[in-house]
Amino acid sequence: MGRTRPAIRDAAEHPGTGSGTGKRGPVVAALMLSMALAALDATIVSTAVPQIVGDLGGFSVFSWLFSGYLLAVTVTLPVYGKLSDTFGRKPVLVAGSVIFLVGSLLCATAWNMAALIAFRIIQGLGGGALQGTVQTLAADLYPLKERPKIQAKLSTVWATSAIAGPALGGILAAYADWRWIFLINLPIGALALWLIVRHLHEPRREPAPRPRIDWAGALAVFACGGVLLTALVQGGVAWDWLSPPSIALFGTGLALVAVVVAVERRAAEPIIPGWVWRRRTIAAVNLACGALGLLMVAPTVFLPTYAQAVLGLAPIAAGFVLSVWTLSWPISAALSQHVYRRIGFRNTAMIGIGTATVILLVFPFLPYPGEPWQPALLMLLLGGALGLFQLPLLIGVQSTVGWDERGTTTASVLFCRQTGQTLGAALFGAIANGVLAARLGGAGDLDTVTRSLESPGAATDELRHAVAEAVHAVYFGAAIAAGLAFLVLLFVAPRRFPVLASETKEADDTGEAVEAHDEGPEDTENVSRPSPAPRSAP
Repeated sequence: MGRTRPAIRDAAEHPGTGSGTGKRGPVVAALMLSMALAALDATIVSTAVPQIVGDLGGFSVFSWLFSGYLLAVTVTLPVYGKLSDTFGRKPVLVAGSVIFLVGSLLCATAWNMAALIAFRIIQGLGGGALQGTVQTLAADLYPLKERPKIQAKLSTVWATSAIAGPALGGILAAYADWRWIFLINLPIGALALWLIVRHLHEPRREPAPRPRIDWAGALAVFACGGVLLTALVQGGVAWDWLSPPSIALFGTGLALVAVVVAVERRAAEPIIPGWVWRRRTIAAVNLACGALGLLMVAPTVFLPTYAQAVLGLAPIAAGFVLSVWTLSWPISAALSQHVYRRIGFRNTAMIGIGTATVILLVFPFLPYPGEPWQPALLMLLLGGALGLFQLPLLIGVQSTVGWDERGTTTASVLFCRQTGQTLGAALFGAIANGVLAARLGGAGDLDTVTRSLESPGAATDELRHAVAEAVHAVYFGAAIAAGLAFLVLLFVAPRRFPVLASETKEADDTGEAVEAHDEGPEDTENVSRPSPAPRSAP
């Protein structure tokens, strides 16, 4: 019994939309534009920080331009995932796009740093819908056999944004005004929004009882996530880890965790349903992607400092050392289908993360000071390994659930990855600062070292050695995170993902079998039943 596919496929399903899959093109273009908005955000803003601070002031709190946005995106992901399963993808994506664009317009009108931070948080409230719903729609649009195509396109968007974002932000800040980095979102977002409204048609479904929205759970999740992520982001930066503010935030966060559990257990339609963690496949992918987010902090945050302080590169050249992994990642992701069709999702991901572990362990053994091509080569290889790891897990876990659970499942994976990045920034920052303090006799931290590099001749040999040792320690920690992801896949993930029967028929033998005995009772039920038709939007 096949599924009702909740996105346009052909003229027979949706008269008037065109023949074949020709009308799928505008929707894919809209998804890529929407993803570009989210992907460009961090990189394009970071290069304009000096101009923003010079105009608005607020240097002591400018980091909240990024932290506030990240917090809003992360804590809203589970909420948007559940809403998309309840009301459909289109209304959630449209609402999220409108919120993001309104936030962008408000950012461009900000009169001081406090206002800009507040408007960035509004942007983030829309950004959570963009990230989660785009990935879910990608799975809705394409059957399992073709799903790598759209995921490769979305990966290419991220890669292009990582390279183009800093350059575009620098150009706008230098030759126009920093406010244009937010105004440029408006025409891009408006085009994406028009394409979604005009061309995305979710099928008409049988009327269903009025859905019960878990507003109490959504508020509890938002509050809990906001408090804990704030503690992680600001701990060791705005205050010491063992200071009263840090202890108070972590204590409040743990109390709110208990509140979330109590509220969600009583809710008829919980925002974070228990099956997300009871099913081995989803739980394993969540944990593995959380480790991915954690290990990604090592190159993205610390490699540019290493390239400048140790290798003596200019900021642009240091950025290039990092950006090479954005070339190999989407290529590897696109080619991963040829591997997982033969050996399965789990084994393919284990090969990727196992290779990544070895590459991360090699970094501390690079010669000092070394040549720029050496870390660049490692980053090229690391991107290839992680592309082989991430995409099979995402496609695989999306193929184990029906339409009405796919949004929640996808959001849980993205939420864990975002949370891993936040935890990694706090953890590895503490490790790096600890190594620097021990090496330099307690003088300064990584932020101080980074700012001192702007002074001519500041990078003494002692300082360069200290930065090298700090970054080596961080990469060793990242290798441990990668090793933990490998162990999770080895011992927690089922040998074969329990792909739905309808997905298996579409896939032309992907190498994945429906093996209910590899899963617990929850997964057995999920595999054996036909995928339910999507609920009606109100």
